[in-house]
Amino acid sequence: MSKTLTLGLCLGMMVSLAPPAAMAQNAPPPAAATAAAEKLEPKALDLLKAASAALAGAQTVSFDATSTYERVALNGQPLFYSSVSAVKMQRPDKLRVMTLGDGTPDEFYYDGKTMSAYIPSLELVAIADAPPTIDKLLDEVWEKAAIYFPFADVMASNPYGELSKNLHSAFYIGRSIAVGGTTTDMIAIAGDDAAGQIWLGAEDHLPRKIAVVYAHEPAHALYQTEFSNWKLGEKVEATAFASEKAAKAKRIEFYPPGAPKPPAAPIPPAAPQPPVDKK
Repeated sequence: MSKTLTLGLCLGMMVSLAPPAAMAQNAPPPAAATAAAEKLEPKALDLLKAASAALAGAQTVSFDATSTYERVALNGQPLFYSSVSAVKMQRPDKLRVMTLGDGTPDEFYYDGKTMSAYIPSLELVAIADAPPTIDKLLDEVWEKAAIYFPFADVMASNPYGELSKNLHSAFYIGRSIAVGGTTTDMIAIAGDDAAGQIWLGAEDHLPRKIAVVYAHEPAHALYQTEFSNWKLGEKVEATAFASEKAAKAKRIEFYPPGAPKPPAAPIPPAAPQPPVDKK
């Protein structure tokens, strides 16, 4: 008998022998079993608005985001890719994203006038004029170079507005103590293009985890981002949003998806990114 099967049988016996009170303690909250009668439950919307207010009300925000997404290998088995991003922003026009992961590490800088995408390992940088706000930047970097941040919604000036676009279902699931090292409120939301679940800190309302499935993706893969190390309202030095090394690196051009790549040194393939419907 394999160790895996043995472990599975032991776990099954533990559940079957557990007293009713213990089993009930680990059972899904009642709200998770059946969706709320109202398609847009007020409690769920109020929690999303509270999270939006907490994020939008801070002039400076920093956090770490661990994003995981699924792809299918040639033999059919699922593969999981991860990236870890250290994010620092100052509203309305400063942003830095430092990313490590299963692909090539990269750095992104935006100072309100220019945006730079830098690959330290190759000493390559793309620099271009940038729009005047983070909101507009997030659209432009997608159009120029298919750069997408999985945590873009929490960086918007109105996170609730982004999360509630085309929203046709939202309900409160219950509370969890399994995510982010704190008590969280769980909310389920669904729209035209995606369905997801959000874990928000019960006290500070800050996101601790977001899990999403995209409706029009053939694989129906799960994408999730876990948030940690939140810091709101702390002073950020202006030098944080630029890099001397990036400024001295070899220049290449930003280019839109599908366009011929400009001449440049070869770049190692990065891990695939989740699909985004930019309407």
